[in-house]
Amino acid sequence: MRRRGFPAAFCLVLLGVLAALAPARQAVRAVGEVGMTVSDLDRSVEFFTTVLSFEKLEEEERAGEEVERLSGVFGARVRVARVRLGREVVELTQYLAPEGRPFPPDTRSNDRWFQHVAIVVRDMDRAYRHLRDHRVRHASSGPQRLPDWNAAAGGIEAFYFRDPDGHFLEIIRFPPGKGDPRWQEPGESLFLGIDHTAIVVDDTERSLAFYRDLLGFRVAGASENYGTEQEHLNSVFGARLRITALRAPEGPGIEFLEYLTPRDGRPSPPDLRANDLAHWQTTLLVEDAEGAAHRLRSARGPFVSPGVVRLSPAESGFLVRDPDGHALRFFQR
Repeated sequence: MRRRGFPAAFCLVLLGVLAALAPARQAVRAVGEVGMTVSDLDRSVEFFTTVLSFEKLEEEERAGEEVERLSGVFGARVRVARVRLGREVVELTQYLAPEGRPFPPDTRSNDRWFQHVAIVVRDMDRAYRHLRDHRVRHASSGPQRLPDWNAAAGGIEAFYFRDPDGHFLEIIRFPPGKGDPRWQEPGESLFLGIDHTAIVVDDTERSLAFYRDLLGFRVAGASENYGTEQEHLNSVFGARLRITALRAPEGPGIEFLEYLTPRDGRPSPPDLRANDLAHWQTTLLVEDAEGAAHRLRSARGPFVSPGVVRLSPAESGFLVRDPDGHALRFFQR
């Protein structure tokens, strides 16, 4: 993958147009499925259903002009499967044609194409043993309990690992009083649902201008995390992070990870495409796709789709990138 910086000129314009767009701030009504591109759909479905207790909902094969225009990949033919855990859905997409590039093997947790989903577990020790029994690849050195001095995050336990393609995933356990109250409901299931998807950002204020001020997300929490536990969780020596949690009215959260130190994380490559295995996309549900596209064009957001794509009489959408290159799929359903 090329290591050039992602073009962010639109962010300078963004700050100047927010006041004019203020009457339509609530552009996003829900965060929907989080998707990733995989090399072998059958293998990935087996991993999510067998190792992580997701339920397979459906699978289909897609091709044609609508798929090409939505993804920005000419000649695209894809197999897509949706798997669910609790209320949340992950969408797995294999490009039968054209195949993209493999997941960069030297990816680190502070590179700005980094993204993961945080899968909530009932018991961290038992969940870690379960992952070890299935021989998952470690990304953290082991489960970490964040220290009590951190009022926002103290007592949270977390562990990073990798899927068969190398994508980063997280299991997380919330102590009583932290996280969504539903994570504390009694039951027998070990894996409960997805709390959030986390993305690395270069500048929190710039990202807030996009997600909060333009798209209408609310800030649900913030903390500054550092110390040996955070370093071993992220496998980044000297890691000091500014973490900001955002929420839409419905669905999992989006969490910013800004590395205050070290500042050597690499930018998202500007030629990253939807068929590359480093591609993730977060679906944002809107009432009016054309209106959302107009707001993003006014802010000069970098579109992947040439415009709003009509997928069916009841569904339309488009793909665009945020200030750091993370893909967002806007859908009107």
